[in-house]
Amino acid sequence: MSSDMRWILDNGRRALLVGVLAWSAMCQAQDASQTEPQEEPQNHLTIDANLMARGELRYGGFPLAVENNVDHAQFVMERTRLSLGYERSILEMKITAQHSGVWGQEGKGAFNLSEAWAKLQARNGLFTIVGRQELSYDDERILGRNDWAMAANAHDALKLGYEGHGHKAHVILAFNQRSWNVYGGTTYTTSSGSQVYRNMVSGWYHYDFKRIPLGASLLFMDMGLQNDQEEDPKVEHQQLIGGFVKFSPRLWNVEAAYYRQMGTDEFHIPIEAWMTSVKADCVPTWQWRVTGGYDYLSGDPNPTVPQIGILGLSRHTKVHGFSTIYGSHHKFYGAMDFFYVSAYYGGYTPGLQNLYGGASFRPIPSVDCSAMYHFLMTAERINGASRTLGHELEFTASYTPVKFVKISAGYTYMHGSSTLQRLQRLENKKHMHWAWLMLTVNPRILNFKW
Repeated sequence: MSSDMRWILDNGRRALLVGVLAWSAMCQAQDASQTEPQEEPQNHLTIDANLMARGELRYGGFPLAVENNVDHAQFVMERTRLSLGYERSILEMKITAQHSGVWGQEGKGAFNLSEAWAKLQARNGLFTIVGRQELSYDDERILGRNDWAMAANAHDALKLGYEGHGHKAHVILAFNQRSWNVYGGTTYTTSSGSQVYRNMVSGWYHYDFKRIPLGASLLFMDMGLQNDQEEDPKVEHQQLIGGFVKFSPRLWNVEAAYYRQMGTDEFHIPIEAWMTSVKADCVPTWQWRVTGGYDYLSGDPNPTVPQIGILGLSRHTKVHGFSTIYGSHHKFYGAMDFFYVSAYYGGYTPGLQNLYGGASFRPIPSVDCSAMYHFLMTAERINGASRTLGHELEFTASYTPVKFVKISAGYTYMHGSSTLQRLQRLENKKHMHWAWLMLTVNPRILNFKW
């Protein structure tokens, strides 16, 4: 064998050996990469946008501020939000800038931060949230986001909590001031701040039972309200305590609640008020849902509401009218928001009974239609008038062409009684109409992990 051939064979063996070793190393590295866990991304950044524009056509629906004024209006309201969210290990933060107003409004509407909070989460279920945040509990009757309203509800608060093993316990602490003022900063009234209360302490506990589809909650609130006396301002405390139960066996969903209010209002008048509610839903198929329920909210006895042109005064030694605090009011008591959004004349309320029923139908997954009827009455008797406030019919429909776009519309008709006209100083408003058309767009602009 020639030397050239021997050199070729030797080098070929060496090349083959190097190739086998390289292939073996690559296979081992691939196996190691498949068996060893990959490192999880430590940071998560999201950017979300939200636009809600709603045009309304009203004929009736609000008490007249001026006698003989025509009670009808057309306007377009809009709310725009941009949210920045960040998560890393035990830390979570969210900042939401918000602009709300009416198209063509003088002053260009209102711009603020609807959310600005940080959350620290421990592995054992304990957490802390501090900053401007939404408070949403149970069915949102007492504490809710009230998302239908353009400004919605937000609270500057510290929340401490635990969630785990079916238990949820939250403690909320809030203290409000009108400004950083060394000399007058201790005065906080409803006309000088963004919230009604000066300080607030709340506790909420919820438990989900394991063997049955039942959840129960307890809620306690103490709010300090400061009066408007500049010389000697005092803080009056009022309390709320109650519970909420939700039972969901198979096709049914049943909810019930009871709350009681105590303490004194900002004028040092004792409070003795309460409310109860029950609601039942039946979902026989994915297309149909049938709903019925009843609400009772206590009121002030013998409310004095004189006829137009007559001055009448009354003195109440106790407040019996229940206050719904910071709930999502539009969800309850009729869509026209006659009750617990617009006040009765004189500030007192005869309470409310709301008996309602209706159904919703989903012909295709992207379309929802519903109809609801409300029979409304006062809780207290009124001298010289019946308890009936009126009958309200509501029709709504929505269409979701894509995940982040929703188009919805509604029409409400209310036949008001003479009692309603008297209590809210309405005049010739037995037939009231309200129609609206709304567009909601809420895309996620960025979802980035590294």
